[in-house]
Amino acid sequence: MFHPFQLEQFLSEHEEGVAYNFSESGVKPLKLAEFMELAGYEINTLGDVLLNYPEVRGTACLRQQIATLYDDATSENVFVTVGASEANHLVVATLLEPGDELVVISPTYPQLLGHARNLGITSKLVPLVEEQGWALDTEALNQAVGPLTKIIAVVNPNNPTGHILSIEEMAAVVTAAERHGVWIVADEVYSGTELGNASITPSFWGRYEQVIAINSMSKAYGMPGLRLGWLVAPVDRVPSLWRRHEYTTVASTMLSNRLAEIALRPDVRPQLIARARRLISQGFEYLQMALQHHPGIFSAVPPQASAISLIRYALPISSLDLALRLKSEKDVLIVPGECFGIEHCFRFSSALPKDYLAEGLGRLNALVSEMLA
Repeated sequence: MFHPFQLEQFLSEHEEGVAYNFSESGVKPLKLAEFMELAGYEINTLGDVLLNYPEVRGTACLRQQIATLYDDATSENVFVTVGASEANHLVVATLLEPGDELVVISPTYPQLLGHARNLGITSKLVPLVEEQGWALDTEALNQAVGPLTKIIAVVNPNNPTGHILSIEEMAAVVTAAERHGVWIVADEVYSGTELGNASITPSFWGRYEQVIAINSMSKAYGMPGLRLGWLVAPVDRVPSLWRRHEYTTVASTMLSNRLAEIALRPDVRPQLIARARRLISQGFEYLQMALQHHPGIFSAVPPQASAISLIRYALPISSLDLALRLKSEKDVLIVPGECFGIEHCFRFSSALPKDYLAEGLGRLNALVSEMLA
């Protein structure tokens, strides 16, 4: 039985043409001219980019730059993919076989879980506990991981909650994996989006031998349209991922490789992360203020990272019906909690310009006023 990717299906069907879109999961994307100015490059310097295939696993320059972001990694550990989404697909297709089990820390971005279910893989969900600030239930984790477990999948910082696993929680994941020789697949696309002056979230890479770390240019860098991601894996595992990559996309684009090379330069990357953090901080402050318009209706555990918040609401309506009504009546798009397997909440992206936020949140509050009248 095929399980559609409910989250992306919802976005595909509803985001086109909406006036106020708060369903995206990254910071406001950069225009090419903005990026080149920030990086100190003239756009015409791209004129010599050959629009041919790049190296199938990513250009040597890009892989070397990515490797510098991970302790003791080399370019041989790095494999460039078409977004983190392809990286997730390659991992599932390469590591999981019939009879394996997948343990997923939840709520989560459900792509890897959906891939596994479509292969007939048994999945177990381990909760982040909302009442404890989305802390990891380590007892449930230890109970879930067993001799049939092949992968523990974690998104850190988390999508949709913005929770960052503590060092102790990360250690608990590693201990559970070591006990049974399990792979840790860590989606780390929100690394760099921490609120305030917090340190960049540490990677699972280097904490245990059987780790695959995944990231992309989408979230912290504001460049989702490049469709460029990567995975960092033990060298002996890269060829099997590579062989499956050749069956899917063959390669990312030459232009996206070149732009990512510029973005990850040590003088450019900090500027992109600073931009993301500025948008995230300003946007979340405004979001908190706007949600107080109707006391007792909205609540949220403040995210520690990411451009998104998971917002609970006290209204007698399902999350999908609320999202559909908000779109049809107010031309505003949010992501229903149903897409993450939880109810009476929605995911909201606030790392956007203040005037855009003000109008969109005003429309949300207007709908709530009508519902409460």
